[in-house]
Amino acid sequence: MNLRHDPQVNAAYIEFREIEPGEETFKLPVDGGEGDVPALLRFSSSGELLGVELLDAARQIPRVLRDSTS
Repeated sequence: MNLRHDPQVNAAYIEFREIEPGEETFKLPVDGGEGDVPALLRFSSSGELLGVELLDAARQIPRVLRDSTS
């Protein structure tokens, strides 16, 4: 598992498995309940969860993780 955080765009990606070159994937938006999309789930074509993209990382990930990845 790997966490990449980009504070300049306030986003983070939690990678469970590396995506192979040419591998087909799809993203499933997470509904925040107020018309917003706070996260995207990335799946392989077989349905395996590959990663989670957080679109409000400053709020969504604990400070200790944000500080260690920026």
